Amino acid sequence: MNYEILIAFTMATFLLALSPGPDNIFVLIQSISNGKKSGLAVVAGLMSGCLVHTSLLAFGVSAVIKNNPTIFTCIKVFGAAYLIYLAVMVYKGGDAISIKGEGYKKSMFSLYRQGFIMNVLNPKVTIFFLAFFPGFLFSESLSSVVQFYILGFLFILVSSMVFGAIAILAGQITSFLTNNKRTGFVLKWIQIAVFVGIAIYLVLG
Repeated sequence: MNYEILIAFTMATFLLALSPGPDNIFVLIQSISNGKKSGLAVVAGLMSGCLVHTSLLAFGVSAVIKNNPTIFTCIKVFGAAYLIYLAVMVYKGGDAISIKGEGYKKSMFSLYRQGFIMNVLNPKVTIFFLAFFPGFLFSESLSSVVQFYILGFLFILVSSMVFGAIAILAGQITSFLTNNKRTGFVLKWIQIAVFVGIAIYLVLG
């Protein structure tokens, strides 16, 4: 086993997880809106989705998706439709997102499911894994399936730590925002913009 390659993969994953992106923003918004436990539930869903993409990569399905425009387009459309649905639900949920713990809150499972579906229905994650992981195969004796799963679990571990830190730190600043009457309104429309923006990115990207 080439441990230098594993270390390089870990560092690259850490930098990628820190890079601003829709997943980070979604975790941040949920944590500010509903507390760190909600953010961590989303993180768990996103990371479970990464395990699905790792499995697709390990067993070659991702290559089929990449080479079949019809399947790729269908997955993109379903993913975009789901995100638009989420945006509509946020819009219909009230004038503003509550950050004071009042009123209806989504269950932890519901938030987990949201993160999971958002990740799984994003074919760009599968293609990213297909492009990223093969360059870090680290052993001549282990099968590629085993190596892909090891890389996948490393990716999930590092990303979970970074995303989890975002959720926890974001939750800590909630008390500083509760006195601002416009915070909930702004958060609501930021969340809608994130969902719609990701949907547009999936369809047009």
